[in-house]
Amino acid sequence: MLVKVLHNGNCSKSNAVLEYLDENGVPFEIINIIEEPLSPLEIKTVLKKLNQSVFDIIRKNEKLYLEKFADKNLSEEEWINILAENPSLIQRPILIKGSVAMIGRPVENVKYFIEK
Repeated sequence: MLVKVLHNGNCSKSNAVLEYLDENGVPFEIINIIEEPLSPLEIKTVLKKLNQSVFDIIRKNEKLYLEKFADKNLSEEEWINILAENPSLIQRPILIKGSVAMIGRPVENVKYFIEK
């Protein structure tokens, strides 16, 4: 089954997962979330597949988060819109296989996701 990878090329962990998939012959499609940001609806779909809230996929150590959003009390809907406009704040990589998804860290967890 084809695995979709929500990817940021500047992220070493994201690149490591692509390398792992390639080395293990796993067919995958790269979705560069920086060049092609997800829409709010696409983010909601990914959250359903992850079975997580938007708060679980925010990169809280990013400079942008710390400078602009750390002190704000925002709703889930507001965060979804912020992530659509600022894709660098989304945890990555996110792997999607059919109706399920996972955050691809650590890379060791990817093996179990691919096999099940």
